[in-house]
Amino acid sequence: MFGSSIYLRDRPAFTGGSPQAVYEELWQRGRKGRLRTRAFLAAATLVLCGLLVNAVFGIVMAAAVAAADALVHWRIYNSSRVWRLGLRGQERMDRFLRHTLERRGHRVLHSRTVPEHGTADELVVGPGGVWLVHNEAWSPGAEVSQHGGRLFIDGRTQSKLVAALTARAEAAAAAITRTAGTPVTVTPVLAVHGGKLARTPFTADGIVFAPPLKLIRWMRGNPTADRSPEEVEAITQAAVRALPIGSSISVQAAA
Repeated sequence: MFGSSIYLRDRPAFTGGSPQAVYEELWQRGRKGRLRTRAFLAAATLVLCGLLVNAVFGIVMAAAVAAADALVHWRIYNSSRVWRLGLRGQERMDRFLRHTLERRGHRVLHSRTVPEHGTADELVVGPGGVWLVHNEAWSPGAEVSQHGGRLFIDGRTQSKLVAALTARAEAAAAAITRTAGTPVTVTPVLAVHGGKLARTPFTADGIVFAPPLKLIRWMRGNPTADRSPEEVEAITQAAVRALPIGSSISVQAAA
């Protein structure tokens, strides 16, 4: 289509009136207010610390307060980046896994098709077990929590999401087991990109939810098996044969 980017997929997030577009517009509108608040905090710090200690100390502390306020707001804005781009976070999780678990003897398969169950974003095979990682990006204001062992997003249950992810992990385990000739358990986990999480990691509907880095730490600290490097490689090769490579289109369709 004329006028569209040849480098970025057309996404609803870039459409006027979308939640992401509205969020971006409101953020830009609030820029002057954030700057006024930052200036007030810096000025108050300058006066208070100048009177209590000296002018130089007041200037240093005022600069520190302004920098801290800017950092806080940058982190808030940056944490919504994946969602604002209309993505689910797979590429971000890929980077984290590459620089963490893959350097510690784990093998990671990306975008593997689980027959009749969509696409697994990442399949992590390590000495401590096999995990099927799913990624989801929710808006900054979305409340992600569990009550009574069930997942809720903004007070609504997510039965379809958890059922699909559980079935996908079970189907992947069955396919790998048949190919490897040895029982393999695949544990489903979900990397949360954005949203408001009261405490993480948490388990809901039998699935662990956490931001990417916390989820990776949980995977390392909660093994479900004890396998040698040779066994890790054998299971990885079985997964390669059992689960064909998916495509970006199939990834979106399975979301």
